[in-house]
Amino acid sequence: MFKTLVISSLFGLATLTAAVAEPVSVKAVMVPQETIRMDFGDGSKHFVLMVRREGKSEGTSALAGASVSEFGWHDINPPKDGDPHGYLQFTAENGDIANIKFTVRAVFIKEEEKPRLTDYGYWELVSGTGQFENMTGIGTLTIKPASETDRLFTLDGELGARP
Repeated sequence: MFKTLVISSLFGLATLTAAVAEPVSVKAVMVPQETIRMDFGDGSKHFVLMVRREGKSEGTSALAGASVSEFGWHDINPPKDGDPHGYLQFTAENGDIANIKFTVRAVFIKEEEKPRLTDYGYWELVSGTGQFENMTGIGTLTIKPASETDRLFTLDGELGARP
């Protein structure tokens, strides 16, 4: 009986260890490939930017080293706020795909010369293929300028097996 209990406990511990989520910390400089901009034309600075950006992720986790495509909708109302959202598609070197949905809240902060746009939000792994097929994940996302046109996307959080 004791032997059975020990073996069962070890099996349970091994199963629990295999199910532990892995930390995610990746960055990607995203370069615009296609953009469509709609200005409201009502005297405000309000605009919507529909954009496809491309980049390569660096960092730690199964998302590191992947090609990344953003398909985004950025509803921005300077100097007040904005609501960017969309999808990031990570394609690993072996062709496996992770589809990540993101939602960001943008707020302008007063600076000496002009207001600075800050973007903070979250991401969630919603589907995938290969190694990402039965995974789930969630975390935080920041978007910061990398240049006049390029943006630095930073994702932190965790990935793990779907229950």
